[in-house]
Amino acid sequence: MTPELLESLLSDVASGALTPREALERLKHFPSEPSDVATIDHQRHLRLGQPEVVFCEGKSVDQSVEICCRLAAAAGTFLGTRASPELAERLGREFPALEWNALGRTVFLPPSPRRAPSGRGTILVVSAGTSDLPVAEEAAAVAEALGNPVDRLVDVGVAGLHRLLSASERLRKAAVVIVVAGMEGALPSVVGGLIGVPVIAVPTSVGYGASLGGWAALLGMLNSCAAGITVVNIDNGFGAAAAAHRINHLPPTESAR
Repeated sequence: MTPELLESLLSDVASGALTPREALERLKHFPSEPSDVATIDHQRHLRLGQPEVVFCEGKSVDQSVEICCRLAAAAGTFLGTRASPELAERLGREFPALEWNALGRTVFLPPSPRRAPSGRGTILVVSAGTSDLPVAEEAAAVAEALGNPVDRLVDVGVAGLHRLLSASERLRKAAVVIVVAGMEGALPSVVGGLIGVPVIAVPTSVGYGASLGGWAALLGMLNSCAAGITVVNIDNGFGAAAAAHRINHLPPTESAR
């Protein structure tokens, strides 16, 4: 249940277009809806400013489809991460407007009408190498689905630092920067030393043996000498996008109004 849907429902009751009993019927699954596979949180958007997102990995296709269908019935939209091609194909038959991001493994049913992107500015997703793109694209796709303007800067790792420096204007224009890197995880430190906006670092499991499945990048980012960098879990593009969305939608201060 989005704020817009709830406001429209209350307006219909106030105008007499809808009776209180009819409104109650529409809210029968609010705030949560139990089923055999999940207890779906329809109130999350009102509490947190973003809806419940379906983590599809580890769930069967049938379970993910059921949860997505219930979300769509309540709010007209859903977002799923770590989705498989089989799940995307099933959901695509049910929802022709579905957007399947094969690289980022996300499935998204946009609301109708689709709202224009909003926020303080653009979320820039920076990836160190092409091998980091699946995690970077998950972050970008989630940030877009949550309603943010998003830009992408790819393959600008520290092995060729001139590539990053040549994009310094795009870095400075961003409201929030998500930096995705594997190997030794050095790129967020470089970015964090160049710009004064929030930087969210995402370590990936990309690298040879001593990278330890992303632990080397994670520890490198946690020990960054660039102050103010925030670090999320290994390969967690979703978590980075959710944090960036909250930052990008912070209400203005009284002095800025």
